[in-house]
Amino acid sequence: MASTTYMRNLSDEELVKLFIETNKDVYFEYLYDRYADKVYRKCLSFVKDPAKAEDFTHDIFLKLVLSLNSYKEHAKFSTWLYSITYNFCVDKVRTAKKVQEVELDDNFDSIDDSDDSDLKEIEAQRLRDTLREVSPDERAILLMKYQDDFSIKEIADTFGLTESAVKMRLKRTKEKLRKKYIESVLFWVLLISKFTILLKWWLKH
Repeated sequence: MASTTYMRNLSDEELVKLFIETNKDVYFEYLYDRYADKVYRKCLSFVKDPAKAEDFTHDIFLKLVLSLNSYKEHAKFSTWLYSITYNFCVDKVRTAKKVQEVELDDNFDSIDDSDDSDLKEIEAQRLRDTLREVSPDERAILLMKYQDDFSIKEIADTFGLTESAVKMRLKRTKEKLRKKYIESVLFWVLLISKFTILLKWWLKH
């Protein structure tokens, strides 16, 4: 039996190779321990329901263990796993014919130059609200690119698109988000202004 230290020092790719060669569950269990929480968080980005995100995570790892033989080492294991994860989530949301609420990963940051924590939280919430309004495909491409650092080619391979198509979708989606975000900010500015005017009127009377 391999020592714990030895196992921890093995790369993802080495664990996959050993699992395929020996068919011993211990190697897959180490992969599961490394990535289960990360996959769960990505599933939670598409469905706000934690129980459903857990179900998705279990289904993804079942799909993974059945397809490990098709893994090619020219791609990082994590990239391959996240591709499976995003494809699975997008397909599930499409099938449900509705867009669920999204909870962004903590790594998907908003405004970094604000010292006001309350204001920063408001801005982050606006970005979350805005991201709910784009399609699952658009959301997945954005998260893959800006949260998980997928290359354009890796995104294209995941969804069976050309690299030009991915670039165009990223550009369109960012423009859509920017427009919706600005509209949201303007709405709140107008609302606050109106409230201020009413408050001044009320104080005078």
